[in-house]
Amino acid sequence: MAALAGATPATSAALAASTTIARITPDLDLSVHIGSLVLETPVMPASGCFGPELGRLIPMDELGASVTKTVFAEARGGNAAHRLTEIPAGMVNSVGIPSSGAAGYLATQHPAYLALGVPVIISVGGHRHNEYAPLVVDLQGAGDAYELNVSCPNLDREGTAIGADPLELARVVADVRRVTTKPLIVKLPSMLSSIADCAQAAEDAGADALCVANSLPALALDPRTGAPLLGNVMGGLSGPSIRPVALRLVWLASRAVGIPVIGCGGIEHPDDALEFFAAGAKAVQVGTASFARPSAAVDIARGLRDECRIAGVSSLADLLAARAR
Repeated sequence: MAALAGATPATSAALAASTTIARITPDLDLSVHIGSLVLETPVMPASGCFGPELGRLIPMDELGASVTKTVFAEARGGNAAHRLTEIPAGMVNSVGIPSSGAAGYLATQHPAYLALGVPVIISVGGHRHNEYAPLVVDLQGAGDAYELNVSCPNLDREGTAIGADPLELARVVADVRRVTTKPLIVKLPSMLSSIADCAQAAEDAGADALCVANSLPALALDPRTGAPLLGNVMGGLSGPSIRPVALRLVWLASRAVGIPVIGCGGIEHPDDALEFFAAGAKAVQVGTASFARPSAAVDIARGLRDECRIAGVSSLADLLAARAR
């Protein structure tokens, strides 16, 4: 072969093998359906961990979507410093979701997300159940889907979350469902009495998918003084240490509902994502890993495609079946 001219025998063999795999491997279909929204790949950033400025540094067309930082109806400045601290178990943050409000988002941030060239999932937040639907109306149809953040553990010092109460959760989803036909993803908290009850409440009220789960409520103290390391005292623990917690929640949620579950929590590598798919997730979000490695989500998406090609399969379902044999 002309392509192998000048190569060493070992290199020629490797190139020949990869060429053979490329010929015999069926076209990959890693697409995921979230209501009417089709994601070409099952990997996307997690809300709050990947702004549009980072999207300009990586090939965004290799990801399924962008997920915005959470938008609130009114502008808010977030929590007091310090907002983030690294600990041996991962990272604890209490950013407090600064937001320029719906009008500010539409004027300055949404155009930047659109420029990334992939579907835009707008994360929307509120302190009370009746704040979500008016906010979606104020967004004037922008975005391809909405992720309802009913689970942030660091908006206040008590770490309360609407998504831990099935009745309140159902009210939020039903209210938003009445004002939009766009796909709704509900991001559930990691601390709740029954993930199945909350998942079913969201599905029954009209959710098209669940994101499982948000960061784990946590407290980080200075070992010398005993003082809180974060200005808001409480925060949210994220990173690889919470992956087993998130996996359990995905396992339970995916068996409680018929809508897709998006896994989120401590995903750093392709094998981590495959654990979530084995647990029942149909897609994954990558958060904390992107702080140290902005290409993390793309690396994971590429790794999943490579695993499928090496196994000679055309889908993640076939890959999981092949690995289980």
